Order: sequence, then C-alpha cells, then structure tokens
Amino acid sequence: MTSRRIAAIAATAALTLTGGAFAAQSAAADSSKGKAKNIILLIGDGMGETHVDAASVRYYGAAGQLAMEQLPVLGSVQTYAVERGTAVPELVTDSASAATAWSSGVKTYNAAIGVDSYGAIVPTLMEQAKSAGLRTGNVSTAEITDATPAAMFSHAALRGCQGPTYTVESCETIGGQPYLPIAQQIARNNVADVILGGGNARFTAEDQAIMETNGYEVLGAFGTTVATGAELATVTGTDRKVIGLFNTGNMTVEVNKAKGFPTPAVQAEPSLPEMTTKAIELLSQGKTARRNGFFLQIEGAMIDKRSHANDAAQTLGEMKAFDDAVAAAVAYAKTDKNTLVIVTADHECAGFNIIGKGSFTNAEAGAPPINQSGTSSTQTPVRSSNTALDPLRSTGAVNGAGSASATNFAPATFRTADDPAEVVDGSPEASLWLTYLSGNHTGADVPLFSFGRESDRFVGEQDNTDLYDQMAAAIGLRVAS
Repeated sequence: MTSRRIAAIAATAALTLTGGAFAAQSAAADSSKGKAKNIILLIGDGMGETHVDAASVRYYGAAGQLAMEQLPVLGSVQTYAVERGTAVPELVTDSASAATAWSSGVKTYNAAIGVDSYGAIVPTLMEQAKSAGLRTGNVSTAEITDATPAAMFSHAALRGCQGPTYTVESCETIGGQPYLPIAQQIARNNVADVILGGGNARFTAEDQAIMETNGYEVLGAFGTTVATGAELATVTGTDRKVIGLFNTGNMTVEVNKAKGFPTPAVQAEPSLPEMTTKAIELLSQGKTARRNGFFLQIEGAMIDKRSHANDAAQTLGEMKAFDDAVAAAVAYAKTDKNTLVIVTADHECAGFNIIGKGSFTNAEAGAPPINQSGTSSTQTPVRSSNTALDPLRSTGAVNGAGSASATNFAPATFRTADDPAEVVDGSPEASLWLTYLSGNHTGADVPLFSFGRESDRFVGEQDNTDLYDQMAAAIGLRVAS
C-alpha cells in the first residue's frame, strides 16, 4: 500500500472519531443530506491493493492517483466464504460466493449463486430494488451469466450452469429440484432493465423472443450475431429495457483491442467506460428513475481473468479501463448529488506483487529461499514441484533480466510516468517490477472506496455481507432480516 493511501486511510479513520471533522468529510462527499436515491456499485474482479497501487504508479507515477483512490471515504472488505452445508470459514473465496455475499447478505460456498450454504434460494438486492420500483442495470466485461453479474439476478447451485442447456453434472439441483440455466433465468425474470456485457452464445433465439415480448430491445441476435458498440450508441430514450451482448464469450481485453487483434468484430466492442456511461444514461432518464432511483452494478471482470493468467500487461490495461469506468460514475454522481458510488472487489487474485527493481521471487523455485534471519524454523515449506520456469505464466511485456533462470519467477517490468523518456516496458531499467504468487485467488482483504450520499457507511473494515446491509440501508430499501 502506498504511503499516500496509508495517510488517507488514517485521516478517514480519525474523522470517524471526531464528529465535527467527520461532518465536514461527509458534506464533501454529499453523504450528510439523507438517503441515496441511486447506487452505482463497481466491482474490480480480482482487484487487490497491489492491483490498485501498480496501476496508479504505471499510469500516473508514484505521486499520482487513480480516480478510485481520490474518493473521500476509504475502507477494506473481508472476503472469506464458508464450506458447503456449514458455517465453517473457507478462507479463500471465489467470485460466486463473494458476489452472493454482497448481493444477498449471506455467506455461502464457493460456486454458489444466490443460494446460501445449505442450498436455499436467497433474494438479491437487485431483485429487491426492482420490486421496490427502482430501475436496475447489470454491466460486465465477462459473460453476463458469469458469477459476479449472475449473483445479482439469478440463482444456481453451481456457477457453471450458465446455459444454454441444463445438465445435472453442471447444474445439480436446488432443494432437490432442477432449475433453469442462468441465461434462461435472466431472459425470463425481468430483474435488470439494462444488461450489457459478453456471453451471446449462452442465449438462444427462444430467449430473445421472450425478452422482446417482455419489452426489451435486443441488440444483435442471440446465439448468432453479437451486438456492437455502434448499436449501443444509438439507443436513447426514457425507461428503456435493453440487452446488448458484445462477444460470444468474455469481452476482449483492452490491450488486444489496442493492437487491432484479432478481428474487426473486436474493434466493434464497446469499452467498459462506454458501457458504464450508456447504462447510467439509460437508467437515469425517465419518470421511474426520477421517482424511485436506480441500482447499477458494473464489473471489470478481466482484471481477474488476466491475473489468473499471470499477464501483468493485460491486468494493468484492464485496471485502467475499470478506473475510467469509476471516473464516469463519479462524474455523474457529482452532477446528480443523489448518488452513492461504491468501488470494491470480490477477492484478490494471484498474489500480485510490486517487487524491488532488479530482484526476483522464489515462487517457482525448486528449493525454499535461504532464511536470512539466521534463525531456525520447524515448519516444512510447501513448495512447487515445478522446477522449470513456465513461459506461459507471464504473457505480457518482455520479462526483465534474469527471466531465463529456472529458480526465479521472472518479473514483468513496466515504465512509469516517473521514468526517463527512453525507458521502455520490458527493460531492466523500467522502474515498476511486477510478479505473481500463484495463478489462483488469495484470502487477502480488498480495498473499498466510496463517494456520495450515505458513503460514510463504508468507512473502515467491512465483511462482504455487510455491503448488502449497508447498500440496502443507504437507499432506504426495506429487506427481510
């Protein structure tokens, strides 16, 4: 964590202890003027503290800040799940159980969508907001049927039950009964008014016909033709119901789009900031939004997926796109003055680390590192059986000097705004050296930033289930305890 963030968190914590000072902080965040009318929840999937710090340094230098870091209320989120059928903690969560925690306020098992640890269906905040008359939206750069978006408007015993078909192996049952795959649930339940993301191949022509009957404008054609950013840009009007799925699977990472890869169809995809801006536009206009407000979830999904792949270049590119979406949401909230913006993550992915320039880690070493303290340890190290560097572990920029050593997990190096003009990515001279601990999630707490009405609810450490309660209270939504 950078020193500027440590200082900011300390200042925020101090303000919670001093009523007058905190009142000034709340006023600055527009949080002292009653309930929020709208909520925009932005999820950086897999985004840990280092993801934020690395992207900030990469694009703005050591003294710079991302848009999310400039939000006035700071905290952190505890992310653990539980073992299936119990309340026993599972220290490392997946996206499904984490998303269910903030969507429904319950701890559940990894892979569960909208069901508790014992398999009972639990209502989601988006379902409750819709029932209360709010406009609703769900945006993701993943398939819209994937875990994080799915947990806001569907229920599944296993997250893999995305569609278009149901099998017992991929879906199991809920309460002993089969259920519709996630795509079919989305197509029929009318929970989200605006749905933007990937996953066109998960839906069928029958799903499209049902959604059109229910008043949705379907961009492209389900199962055959993906929607385009140009089509999305033409959508206007009040109280519109729209679904646009811009890739057959997950949407394309921004680094690849910048390279013109791989087809013109990729270039036709909208960016996450563009989808965010359009979703806010469509949800905020019309009598329903003016009367009741809106609830919108936005996911930067590819941060996680490229961290799993240990691709630092693409991870950083996705962080930048996600932060640009945060900036778009905050810009709206500053103008509207009735909106709460929350930025957080479901979990950290891959143990992303900023390491010393010219140094290496031992994640791929065949032997544990030497104990530099000179003291003994009775604990037997658990180490990788892989004693050769796997070139697939980092497919981003050219790795730094020393990458050929089988005992080093080679870093990826990047120039920053502080580096001399001649320094390039992939060189030993670049000042930002990044590496990963693993290819999987970790149990680390994740950052929490907020702005606007009721944002003081999100100061300090929260459990991920607390987010549900605080969001519901922030918009005055009465939910069953």
